[in-house]
Amino acid sequence: MTRFQFVESHRNTFEVKRLCEAVEVCRSSFYAWVDAADARAERQAADDALAERIRMIHKADNTMGAPRITPELNDGSAADERVNHKRVARVMRERGIAGYRRRRRVKTTIPDPANQKVPDLLKRDFTADAINERYVGDITYLPLEFGGNLYLATVIDCCSRRIAGWAIADHMRTELVEDALKAAGLLRGSLDGAVFHSDHGSVYTSKDFAKLCKELGVTQSMGAVGTSADNALAESVNAALKREILQDRNRWTDAGQCRREVFRWLVRYNTRRRHSYCRYLSPASYESEHHAGNLMQAA
Repeated sequence: MTRFQFVESHRNTFEVKRLCEAVEVCRSSFYAWVDAADARAERQAADDALAERIRMIHKADNTMGAPRITPELNDGSAADERVNHKRVARVMRERGIAGYRRRRRVKTTIPDPANQKVPDLLKRDFTADAINERYVGDITYLPLEFGGNLYLATVIDCCSRRIAGWAIADHMRTELVEDALKAAGLLRGSLDGAVFHSDHGSVYTSKDFAKLCKELGVTQSMGAVGTSADNALAESVNAALKREILQDRNRWTDAGQCRREVFRWLVRYNTRRRHSYCRYLSPASYESEHHAGNLMQAA
C-alpha cells in the first residue's frame, strides 16, 4: 500500500491534514493523486488487457520473454497500437510471467589436436556481411531416459543465425558432422568459398572431414583447444534447444520422441522463432527480407 492509498483508506476516520503529516506527504500531492484515479483505472484496464494478450502468446511458447513477445504483439499492429518493450517487461514482471530459463554446462568435445593445425579465422567474431560466407558448427548430446544418447550436429550461418544443416545419429563418428555439412550444401546450392568454424573435436580434426571440406570448397577454422567461448554461437544454440525442449525434464523418453521434438524445434527455430540478432525476425524471414540477393548470388 502506498502512502497516498493509506491516507485514502483512513480519511473517513481521521483528518486528511493529520494523515498527510503522519505519512509525510503534501496534501496537494494527495489530492492530485485522488484526481488522477480515473486515469489510473484506465491504465490498469489497458495493462490487464495487454496481460491477457501476453498470456496467450506465452501459453503457446513458454520460453518467450519480453524481448520476443514484444515484436509478436506488434506484428501487424497499427503505429498507434504498438507497445513498448519496457511496458511489456513491466506487465510481465508484475504478473509473474517469464520465459523459461535453464542453464547447464555440458562438455561434448573430445580434443584431438594432433591431427592437424587449423587457424582461428573468426577470432570470436560470429558475424558475416552476407549469407553463405561464415558458418559455425558443433555437436551436442541428447540424453535418453533408459541410457544412451543421440547426438546432434549443426551448421549455423553467422549472418542469419539459420541452422543451414543438421544431422542426428546415435554416434559421434565423422559421418555425423559430414552429413550436417552436406545438408547445408544442399540448402545453399554450394558452400564454395565459405568458412566453417568449429572446436577441436576429433571428428572436426579428422582427415575425412578435412577432405570433405576441400571437396566442397570450404575453409576450416578452429578455436583454441578447450575454450568454449571460441565457439560461443554454436554453444548458445545448443543450450537454447535443450532449455526450450526439455525445460524441467532431464532427458527424452526414447529416440523417436527425441528426433520428433528436435526436428520440430529446428523447423520452428528457422522459420518462426524470433531472434534478437535478426531484429526479432526468424532466421528464414531475415534472409528473405534482407539478404535474398546475396543468397541468389551464392547459389
